[in-house]
Amino acid sequence: MKIKLTVEKARERVARFGRKIADSNLILGTWGNISCRLPDEQLVIITPSGVGYHQIRPNMPVVVNMDGEVREGDLKPSSEIKVHLAIYAAREDVNAVVHTHSAYASALAVSGISIPPILEDMAALIGGEVPVAEYAVAGSEQLARSTVRAMGKKNAVLLANHGMVGVGRDLDEAFDVCMMVERCAQIYIISKLVGDPKVLSPGDVAVLRDFYLNKYGQRERVEVFKCPK
Repeated sequence: MKIKLTVEKARERVARFGRKIADSNLILGTWGNISCRLPDEQLVIITPSGVGYHQIRPNMPVVVNMDGEVREGDLKPSSEIKVHLAIYAAREDVNAVVHTHSAYASALAVSGISIPPILEDMAALIGGEVPVAEYAVAGSEQLARSTVRAMGKKNAVLLANHGMVGVGRDLDEAFDVCMMVERCAQIYIISKLVGDPKVLSPGDVAVLRDFYLNKYGQRERVEVFKCPK
């Protein structure tokens, strides 16, 4: 049975996932941002600007409409809200966006090096390589356009001289994508040092992605309120 996520529960989840990404060393300080979309209401819940993740309370994430107009909340939304809204506008399959500054992914981002599909779980979860979006100033319309263009139908993108963005059908999946990108970035860098990394073929990537989307797991993935471990 599909459980509908309310605005109240969505704000609680965004606050909890803020602490989760901070505890996972995916960000430093107040950098990075998190959002989820309620497609039926055409609302987006996003972390507030400049607030430490362990200080975010359930009533602090900001509720905006698809034009970025604040509907609930006393704080300013993240300065990267344009990236989040642009992704939601371009991807009906995406209901959560997580932007991080993890070390290995950022190392490849500043080097302009994409991550090829080197692991089966990466191919299944992300849908292929993680490309690098052209550099644009943080918070700009240009960065939003660049991010959407580079990401295409994949679930992750590196932002040149900045960090990375992971997306998913819900916050759990978007968080998993960010963890996967950081792991694959580390493995890719190490593999380049010790040898010549072998890349999965497009055909294999397509098979793995299809299996993950249509056959993997026990039930349909739904957005429910639960405390992350």
